[in-house]
Amino acid sequence: MPPTRLATLLGRAVRQQRHLRDLTQSELAEAAGVTQAAVARIESGSRAASIPVLERLFAAMDVQMVVEVEPLEAHLDARIGELAARPIAERIDELGLDETLDRLTDFPQVLTGSTAALLQGAPVPVDAVEIALRWQDSKRFTRWLETNYGQRWNARWGEFGGVWLEPEEPGEHRWSTRYGEIRATMCDELPETIEVRHGGRDYRVVPVVELELTEPRAAELLRRYRARQLAAEG
Repeated sequence: MPPTRLATLLGRAVRQQRHLRDLTQSELAEAAGVTQAAVARIESGSRAASIPVLERLFAAMDVQMVVEVEPLEAHLDARIGELAARPIAERIDELGLDETLDRLTDFPQVLTGSTAALLQGAPVPVDAVEIALRWQDSKRFTRWLETNYGQRWNARWGEFGGVWLEPEEPGEHRWSTRYGEIRATMCDELPETIEVRHGGRDYRVVPVVELELTEPRAAELLRRYRARQLAAEG
């Protein structure tokens, strides 16, 4: 089964708390008495953890879960508001974007999707580095994945692994690697880009206006954010 929203939210909470304490996945796993692989799966949202395991993970970081309910869709506005208040540099660091890009040097690629929207100031959730790359570079990408412990998303089992790495094989273009999750848009030619600069680094990104035409999820979140802004101004 595909990951649920709750599994994604819980995984994000574990990852954020771990980053705040400057812990590695292995260090947290040892403190909580679970495996590093289990922590990785929980943080990615690919598998829902049991309540006892989650309690052990949070207890190892001196925090606890609080359960609340809210009307459907309310979480979107809350999430957008939270992200709008956070510095872009902080979100770039949390995503591990620079480290990933420093190693994606074997083939040309550009940033797209929610990653590109983030770098242009859009308060959209970003759980993976999203790139566009050409089909003609797919073999080089496959070799890069093999070198960096890549595992492809297996939609049937709702987790990474157990399917062929190659982009030519059927399935979502989504991989876990030693540097985090990467999602790819395969294309014949790379899309037109603009350059944005953060922290002394230039990033090649697909413009927001183009993303709004090609990324329905990002477009919906941007629409909600702008509606919130208009409401606040009114």
